Amino acid sequence: MLFASVGDFITRTRGRRRLDTSDILTYLYLAFGTLVMFGPVLWLVLSSFKTPEALVRFPPQLLPYGQEMAQVEGYEDPLPLFLVTLEDGSQRRMAQVRRVGLEAQMTDPDNPGEIVPVPIDQRVPIERIQLAWSNYTEPLARFNFWIYLRNSVVVTVVATAITLIINSMAAFALSKYRFAGRDAIFLVIISTLMIPISVILVPVFLVITQIGWNNNLWGVIIPGAATPTGVFLLRQYMLTLPDELIDSARIDGASEWRIYWQIILPLSGPALAVLAIFSVMWRWNDFLWPLIVLSRSEVFTLQVGLHAFQGELNVQWHYVLAMTVLTLLPITVVFAFLQRFITTGIATTGLK
Repeated sequence: MLFASVGDFITRTRGRRRLDTSDILTYLYLAFGTLVMFGPVLWLVLSSFKTPEALVRFPPQLLPYGQEMAQVEGYEDPLPLFLVTLEDGSQRRMAQVRRVGLEAQMTDPDNPGEIVPVPIDQRVPIERIQLAWSNYTEPLARFNFWIYLRNSVVVTVVATAITLIINSMAAFALSKYRFAGRDAIFLVIISTLMIPISVILVPVFLVITQIGWNNNLWGVIIPGAATPTGVFLLRQYMLTLPDELIDSARIDGASEWRIYWQIILPLSGPALAVLAIFSVMWRWNDFLWPLIVLSRSEVFTLQVGLHAFQGELNVQWHYVLAMTVLTLLPITVVFAFLQRFITTGIATTGLK
């Protein structure tokens, strides 16, 4: 029933029983937007299954093609297969034994005793779609991926919980309490959005060093716990909550902490979910600050750990792409569970 209603909505047209010009333009616009948004992600996922040779191939291919190999009698390792054009114009499926300059020595897999010299421009590699699962399995065995993943999960979960608590407390005070300088404090908090992160890196690092939180996950978690974006988002949402509800709770004898914990937080669920999504994305994808604070590999987060795939002379892109796909999975799961709150939370923010 759900898929039928969705299908009816998608196929709905403005014209009667035929596509109108506006319908065609709408579908073209939506198709272009979908391509722009999900095209790079699709390319990333498919490229993560390519071999290093396929990644540097020109012109690039979307699908992960790999050259077919054949085990030929008399040779220990499998040999690559090519479609060879002979002098008489016929084509044969042959395996390459070796290449010497502009000439390749080929042999028939069914008759390996005969070696045929063939110019390299008269052979075409035989390819098929091959998924390089080793791009995922080898990094998990060679690098401390699970340690990096654990550190990233701890930083993201703890930092998000602290961010929600601190920002919601500040938003509750700035939206429901009336005191001198309230608006000035709010403007000061919002004005910090104009300060570039590079300006405060050095002083924050000096503070972390004095506390002794270098090579400590707390040094990554605490500095960004309070965010002006979160305070603004939650304050604007809490302004939409009726003050009469809080006054009634106070008349019934509820403490300010109970009002905050049992009334304000449950009613602010959509805005908290939006802030949680933003916080998870910020903390999970953060690279610069953990790179500055952390120098021991056992406390690296996942984003810093991915930097280990870069060698002195080359970058192991096939590993980097595969591990990048894995880092996208937690964000995708969180968004899938909380995406229904995004529209509600943002749409109802700033009504007052």
